[in-house]
Amino acid sequence: MDSPAATAVPVAPAQDEQLMASGRRALEIERRAIEALTPRIGPAFARACHICLECAGRVVVTGMGKSGHIAGKIAATLASTGTPSFFMHPAEASHGDLGMIVRSDALLALSNSGETPELVLLLPHLKRLAVPLMVLTGRADSTLGRAADVVLDVSVPEEACPLNLAPTASTTATLAMGDALAVSVLEARGFTRQDFARSHPGGALGRKLLLHVEDLMRTGDAIPRVAPDAPLRDGLLEMSRKGLGMTTVVDPAQHLLGVFTDGDLRRALDRQIDVHGTRMKSVMTASGKSIGPRELAAEAVHLMEVHGITALPVVDAQGRLVGALNVHDLLRAGVV
Repeated sequence: MDSPAATAVPVAPAQDEQLMASGRRALEIERRAIEALTPRIGPAFARACHICLECAGRVVVTGMGKSGHIAGKIAATLASTGTPSFFMHPAEASHGDLGMIVRSDALLALSNSGETPELVLLLPHLKRLAVPLMVLTGRADSTLGRAADVVLDVSVPEEACPLNLAPTASTTATLAMGDALAVSVLEARGFTRQDFARSHPGGALGRKLLLHVEDLMRTGDAIPRVAPDAPLRDGLLEMSRKGLGMTTVVDPAQHLLGVFTDGDLRRALDRQIDVHGTRMKSVMTASGKSIGPRELAAEAVHLMEVHGITALPVVDAQGRLVGALNVHDLLRAGVV
């Protein structure tokens, strides 16, 4: 027999509007909670940024319950944007994990009430170590607020929960303030897209910013190339053999003279030219786009998108052909 928990409760179509209205109401309450933070960005916020920037160790982020989940996300954001950071569970802290905190660290504590017992118990230890304490709380006059070096006010007039009990708007406001802190600190550090990619080598952004053209390009005999005096027939055969949708045209020293693409072929056929007698130099595009081997693969993507092309020759500083790649190479590498 089905248990009560396993029995589905049908939702009548007539309730849809009520459900959607509840969702909109929740989002509106959370929007107002975030909007109210803007005028609170003041000297205390700047001081918190300075503590993070001057911290020689790690910014330890802590919180209990729902605040703990938000604390974990803030710690991860700080760590991925140039500020060494980790999450410490406050309940575990009094059972040995306090050893994670050293004098060179700073602590960022999250507590809506400012009275979370597990966090209050940390105060004597922090005082002994003289570790700077930053607190994100809804009550600046709380125990944690009074003990803090910096208090950031994340109070909200109401939760999105209709019972005004479940942490919803308050956790959203806390997360937003944590993001504002992380972003301000990363900008002050001069943190770049390349720095971000180095801490995210497995992600899409890491692939875009760490992979260079030379990592993906085809080399040697895989490069389509013909001489300028070669007949168009030879150019078409080279395009077919190498499968890049184009061929390069090079001089004896391998300097790039031009490219011949599917688009050039269509234009040539429109002119009803002789594929046996026509020379490549008369049908190639002399001003074709190319890229250097040390350019980022993301730049190759950009060039292809802007100019509506699907392949690029790769040339060195002297204009010599050293490689070629097309959009499929970029797709396989996960750059696109």
